Amino acid sequence: MKIKLLIASSDVEYREYLSKTLSEKYVDIFEINVCTSVSHLKQILSQTKQDAALLEHEFISETELASIKMPFKLYDPLITEDLGQANIPIITKYQRISSIAGEIIMRFSETDKIVGNHGGPQAVISVSWSPAGGSGKTTAALAYASNKAAKGKKTVYLNLENFTSTSAYFLENDKSISKVFEKLGSNVHMFLLGVRQQDSGSGIYYFCGPDNYEDINILTPDDIETLINACAIGVDELVVDFSSNCCDRVKKAFSIADKVLLVSDGSSGSQVKIRQFFNQHNVFSQIQEKIILINNKGAKTSIEKVNKTIDFPFVDSNDPISVFKSLSGESIGW
Repeated sequence: MKIKLLIASSDVEYREYLSKTLSEKYVDIFEINVCTSVSHLKQILSQTKQDAALLEHEFISETELASIKMPFKLYDPLITEDLGQANIPIITKYQRISSIAGEIIMRFSETDKIVGNHGGPQAVISVSWSPAGGSGKTTAALAYASNKAAKGKKTVYLNLENFTSTSAYFLENDKSISKVFEKLGSNVHMFLLGVRQQDSGSGIYYFCGPDNYEDINILTPDDIETLINACAIGVDELVVDFSSNCCDRVKKAFSIADKVLLVSDGSSGSQVKIRQFFNQHNVFSQIQEKIILINNKGAKTSIEKVNKTIDFPFVDSNDPISVFKSLSGESIGW
């Protein structure tokens, strides 16, 4: 079920730009309706109820808002005007459309517990992990995600490292994913939509990092399951990136995953830890057939009965974005 969103503005150019962008970029979330005058607004509201509405000042002052579940005042910072009723949230014009959409979704989801597609996970879930830090698991995760996005798959990247590196790969930062962690007992899927961003270069959807270390550290295995399942709704691919430890949260993610991108590098430390995981850890036998073994930085690791083995070529670049994009092509063997 989509959010019925009404846009009431006398600013023709901005109204058309806002409605067009929301309709195109958030087609799975919003059902957009627009009106150009107070009389038009009254006519619409007499015929149908709206989930949310963006209303300029003159529309608010002249209209009965009982038919709108969540009205917002669309505030123009370039002119002097009354901010209006204190109980109506304000959204400022001319800011990023993603910020406007996120604010509407977040606030609306706080009042509605059933909106959204709750039919269960739809995505192919892949977990990128390594027992050795610095092996390149984030590069592998993003190369895989970029490959899928380039094929037209709606692909989400979820970084759950204790110390996230998301900002090194995606330039736009907006609402922290910490806002979602506070709402895990509520309408999680809708909250995630409210903070999710899309990278313009790769097409990957992603989440900005948490506000602090503890926000990730206090998540339970059940929280991880809730978060992953909510992220997987309505998309084709979900790629989850974890820190290099095999705690209960990672084990829970392994149990949910369809694939595990297990990354090894050529260092002696990485090779020792990979071999220990293969030979000594009971988790390996549980996920063996899910594993795509990725040899990075000259690694020659081999193991029988894994799903697939991929050897990354050497990429001569210090730019992490260009590195993962270089490794996303079909020639890699994805």
